[in-house]
Amino acid sequence: MHVLIVLGIVVLLVVIFYKSTNQYVQQPAGSAPAQPAAMGGNAPPVQIGWVSNGKLFVQGGYGAIQEITSPYAQQAMDRAERSREKNAWKKGTAFGVAAHGNYRDFERDTDPILISSARFTDEGKLLYFQADHGMGGLFSYDIASGQEERLLHRQQLQLQDMNLSPSGQTIYCTMQSRGGASHIASMSVSGDGLRELTGGDTIDSAPTAVPGDEGVVIYQSAGIARNQQGGWAGIGHVTLQELNTATGRVTPVLEDPRYDFLSPRVAADGALFFIRRPYEPPQYNAGNVVLDTIFFPFRLLRAVFHYLNFFSLMYSRKPLTGANGTPMQADMKDIMLQGKRIDAERALRREASIGGIPSLVPSSWQLVRRTRGGSEAVVASNVSSFDITPNGTVVYTNGRGMFALDAQGRSSLVSQGDLVGAVLVRDVAAA
Repeated sequence: MHVLIVLGIVVLLVVIFYKSTNQYVQQPAGSAPAQPAAMGGNAPPVQIGWVSNGKLFVQGGYGAIQEITSPYAQQAMDRAERSREKNAWKKGTAFGVAAHGNYRDFERDTDPILISSARFTDEGKLLYFQADHGMGGLFSYDIASGQEERLLHRQQLQLQDMNLSPSGQTIYCTMQSRGGASHIASMSVSGDGLRELTGGDTIDSAPTAVPGDEGVVIYQSAGIARNQQGGWAGIGHVTLQELNTATGRVTPVLEDPRYDFLSPRVAADGALFFIRRPYEPPQYNAGNVVLDTIFFPFRLLRAVFHYLNFFSLMYSRKPLTGANGTPMQADMKDIMLQGKRIDAERALRREASIGGIPSLVPSSWQLVRRTRGGSEAVVASNVSSFDITPNGTVVYTNGRGMFALDAQGRSSLVSQGDLVGAVLVRDVAAA
């Protein structure tokens, strides 16, 4: 009897999830995203890309959306699948016992190869970093022909936050280091000469070059606080720093203990764009660990419901309902954006929509423009990531939609995706 009740509940949840997600209308392939009348719809066409859940998508102007599939990654997955099928019969048998006495893990090689960062080049190509649990590297991809070139490939190489120098010949990026630290690094666009430019027990990331000055980089930086055992005790507020790559000199640009300053970009006129959000000191202690341990089994059993409820909110902005029509409550499902855990379910319920697209980050995450003279203006809210073209077109995302700002500061919907982590943009005229 209990089994029948459980099965009935599962079927009900699946039906509700199916109905909820079908309220979301997917853009047909090859069609341009709709331009909401309230948003203006007159922003200049741009070629945009975005990274979502380790996948890379590109859209030219207001045209069709194309997922960029790495031939290297596809070949690796095909090899892993063939190996899994070949050795599946050994699992759980004596033939699957390794020399040390444990069973071999035939599923290990199926770990996905994920893209962490990408950038358009002036030659109409894409550069991207991708890695799995063991190998990482830099790849070049010709969008027109689908040809891929492997430029750099190493074990345990984790690179993020790619940006190009004004000449387009140098890549600035974030390199993960031991102990949770990360530093700014550089290399040529051919993948040669990889070297770290910063050091220390800090989280340095998101480098951007200054137009007209090949050797100056602005990046975000936060200090790491550690306990007596060397473990993490917390992370300080995020500041903006300027690095002269020739001399190694670092100069503070923006520091305020009340805020985090993220993802700097410098426009052609010298204006500095960045995301500003309130700094939230970490509040994690031993009591949290005890509670997490006690409630782990219950949270695990409810994971399926949380998953369905999250996507119901994402697509319909309505929570799942019970048999009596009342909303069913669930634990909040967290996602990571800009180094912060985001209460996604709460955000989809409460945060403002932009052009009908619900936001995954709060309105306190603001896109700010700071002139050379020091005056600041908020140009958009609910911003999780953005990019700017040499011609001054700004494209930003609220985690689900991509929007272009016109000369009057109005936002126009350019495209949309799910859990957008990073945005890259290029003027169509430059393509």
